[in-house]
Amino acid sequence: MKTRAAVLWGQDQEWKIEEVELGDPAPGEVIVKTAYAGLCHSDEHLVSGDIAIPDEMLELMGAPHFLPMIGGHEGSGVVQSIGDGVSNVAVGDHVSLSFIPSCGTCHWCSTGRQNLCDLGAATLAGGMISDGKYRHHVGDTPLNRMAQLGSFAEHMLVDQTSVIKVDSDLPLEAVALVSCGVATGVGSVQSRAGTKSGDTVVVVGVGGIGANAVQGAKLAGAANIVAVDTNPDRKEKAEEFGATHFYASFDDAVASVMDMTQGIMADACILTPGVTTGDLLEPAINIISKDGTVVVTGLAPMAQREVTLDLFSLSMFNKEIKGSIFGSGSPRSEIPRLLREYQRGALKIDELISNTYDLDDINVGYEDMRSGKNIRGVLKFD
Repeated sequence: MKTRAAVLWGQDQEWKIEEVELGDPAPGEVIVKTAYAGLCHSDEHLVSGDIAIPDEMLELMGAPHFLPMIGGHEGSGVVQSIGDGVSNVAVGDHVSLSFIPSCGTCHWCSTGRQNLCDLGAATLAGGMISDGKYRHHVGDTPLNRMAQLGSFAEHMLVDQTSVIKVDSDLPLEAVALVSCGVATGVGSVQSRAGTKSGDTVVVVGVGGIGANAVQGAKLAGAANIVAVDTNPDRKEKAEEFGATHFYASFDDAVASVMDMTQGIMADACILTPGVTTGDLLEPAINIISKDGTVVVTGLAPMAQREVTLDLFSLSMFNKEIKGSIFGSGSPRSEIPRLLREYQRGALKIDELISNTYDLDDINVGYEDMRSGKNIRGVLKFD
């Protein structure tokens, strides 16, 4: 079948809307009619070149190229058709995407860490999870898909390990945002940092991930939730999601955190800027307490190796730095859990959506993200 999708053909280029030929679903695969797709900053990293697979790694993966690629890894839709052997969804089911597939049987899945599933190795390049073959083409050119999904398309052909059935009465725009931004932000605070009632949490960067880290801290019962963002226009939104304080820089936040904690400092600092750079680690380490935790959630350029870090404080004050993907939770349990929180009114999702766009206006949506207009822009499909 043919569908329309936003394809990135090269670094620093705009997304181009192409007619894409989809193959039939092979065993274990499904075709999803896309309802909504979030314009996440991670796909912007493809444009900037912060995410790029070296040729030698592509060769090991058996992938002919990195770009062109169908973008999008946050989304929702309705199952349109299924291949043989699909057991977890049926035609007509409403689904949320998981940008990390979960097989259920590898070491990581079987020990409750689906966010680290071994199938995630092919999330940025390569053919289908099931057999390694390409089933997305523009003419004779095979296309990679962001996170084995490619939600910037009217239809997605994906493996069943990448979709999670949800209740059909849930708004599909909320189902879309839970699949990445909400789960990643909330989980970074609750699961990875282990935030508990009465804690002080600093969130650096209040975009699509950071806003959810803020409300994750609120849900966990944090007493002080300090949002740090260079865009002053985000103050009101940060406070709407639960921030008790807002500052434009680490320097502005440090004295306040010291005062509100009587010198103890923050229990956790969550790094969720649009681009995580190495110079952010040292101020993050300095703003946390003894035995405190820094969680690095925002993506850094893949080639970045330099980090500024106070190693003395790290060891002598028993501090720790942790990475986090998908909020360090298991997609098949976290997505339904967060949607239940949304249903009972505890989790704000509708309020995250700043603007909606047609597929043809995807470049407008990303320009709005770059200019700071959006917490989360969303593509809406018919």
